[in-house]
Amino acid sequence: MTQSFLKMHGLGNDFVVLDNRDGSFVLDEDRAARIANRRTGVGCDQVISLEPSRDGDVFMRIHNRDGSPAGACGNATRCIGSLLFDELSRDEVVIETISGLLRTKKAANGLVTADLGPARLNWRDIPLAREFDTLHVPIEMDDGQGHYLEDAVAVNMGNPHGVMFVDDAEAIDLASIGWDLEHHPNFPERANMSIVSVLGQDHVRMRVWERGGGITLACGSGACAVAVACHRRGLTGRKLKITMDGGDLWLEWRESDGHVLMTGPVATSYRGELAPELLSA
Repeated sequence: MTQSFLKMHGLGNDFVVLDNRDGSFVLDEDRAARIANRRTGVGCDQVISLEPSRDGDVFMRIHNRDGSPAGACGNATRCIGSLLFDELSRDEVVIETISGLLRTKKAANGLVTADLGPARLNWRDIPLAREFDTLHVPIEMDDGQGHYLEDAVAVNMGNPHGVMFVDDAEAIDLASIGWDLEHHPNFPERANMSIVSVLGQDHVRMRVWERGGGITLACGSGACAVAVACHRRGLTGRKLKITMDGGDLWLEWRESDGHVLMTGPVATSYRGELAPELLSA
């Protein structure tokens, strides 16, 4: 028996989407890692399993490239939202994740807006190894190319994030230090790590190393964390454009309720069927 899938992406942050609302297969960490392998599987940044939901229109289970579970993924939320718009003939849907309910709606010009909920800023909620000022968590790391990363702004957007500000995000050798940043001892559950340079009051450049995935072209929850970090540091307003390797997202950290809204494009690359051995025990 074969299992069909969709290959989707948001700004190159790519996903294998499996519909498991009938409970026909088990997706554990090992199977997810096999599917995500870019040499021997389909290849993706995250594997998404759609399952029944009691409180939303669907439950979205997320596995990183290494098979580890993820609490939230903003770009995947927008991709799944776009599928449900067509399936349910609605302009707004609710997607359940292990981190909570995420409201997603159609935006202008074919874009999709996802409400990733409130930013969590207490050190215990990140979580951090001990009590730090979450505006200045010590990092103290050199990239080997003469660039020193002193500290990070810590934000939880369903996943732990660290945001580091530099003069030129392009200059940092993220490939060489990304693993060490992800596994920094001040982030005991590991973290998605973003390098950011400010281009203006409403525009920043961001590069990202994702927990369990490495460098990716875009990270939706990471962009949300960056928007929050920028405003908390007094570097931008609450609305801004974030340029990543894969393109642009538009963010708003809403003052009224602390929710972070992310707007951007989604795309379906192709449909296919998994080889049976990818889901075998």
